[in-house]
Amino acid sequence: MAQRYDARGNIYIVVAPEELRSQGIDLPKQASQAAQTLQAWALAAIEACCSWAPGTQPSGSKEHRSDGLLVGPFQSSPPFDLLIVNTDGTLAERSGNGLTIFSQALNDQGLLPRDEACLLRVHHDKSDTPSPGQTSVRTAQVEDAKGFWLDLGQPGFGPSAVSAVGVETALLNGRELSHVEQLSALNGAWSRSQFARVGNPHCVTLVENVDDLPSNEQMREPALGGGLMRIAYAMPVGAGKPCPAGINLQWAMRLSEGHIAARVFERGEGPTASSGTSASAVACAAWHVGWVRAGEVKVTMPGGTAPILLEEERGELSRVSLFGTARLID
Repeated sequence: MAQRYDARGNIYIVVAPEELRSQGIDLPKQASQAAQTLQAWALAAIEACCSWAPGTQPSGSKEHRSDGLLVGPFQSSPPFDLLIVNTDGTLAERSGNGLTIFSQALNDQGLLPRDEACLLRVHHDKSDTPSPGQTSVRTAQVEDAKGFWLDLGQPGFGPSAVSAVGVETALLNGRELSHVEQLSALNGAWSRSQFARVGNPHCVTLVENVDDLPSNEQMREPALGGGLMRIAYAMPVGAGKPCPAGINLQWAMRLSEGHIAARVFERGEGPTASSGTSASAVACAAWHVGWVRAGEVKVTMPGGTAPILLEEERGELSRVSLFGTARLID
């Protein structure tokens, strides 16, 4: 049975492959093959699992019941393969909140090992990063919260890490950043950005004033939302500039020592309450310009605060980890 989970306001529906097949959806038996044939099944799966039943959509809510669909596991024991399907039918390379939710679903099914790390393998169809992307997850407790640490590996920085083209450079605290013309055309304060890859591609725009953090309501307005969609989404929905495969957008502002505020506009989804990999990218970008030091960093988004652990070795970030919790909501 498809089940809906919440992680910091980010909602995903988890569905087993055999359940989709039982509904007549032509999902291949192997996750790798499913990723390469998503045009044959992805939109049908979104319609079957994520659409509101007639007359049940709450006023002012999103078009779909969730921010995406987690299809898996494809095995009964680890490592576990899965697919992360955006509501527009595209695949994501990684989702921190999505993998937190998937870990909770595995735990609820009695499949997640209790005393050792478990490998999750996300299959996708992107050509600029290997598939499957692998994430190690382990159960943990932070303060009073029981959840999971996700090892997201070593981040990459700069235009080449996200296959961005035609971007200029800017400086902040003596560090070289990117000037994304398409963003600064929307708001002159959005002139300094850090590209980062944390499994999937991100563009973190660094701002000094709270008024320059766009609200989710503002990002849903046609004037701003349409411009952001052209940047974030690949063709044909967007323009794919400066990143032909699309890019997740974030805005970050320093609140205090080790604490960053952030907003998120996701490729394939639009404005979201929170995003785990976005929070991780924000923490990495903040480290890059000297806003935070290695160690625990807190990133606060409208949906909640994400604890991030940054590990540094010889002046470089060697690993970023995300802690998260999830709950079943229906």
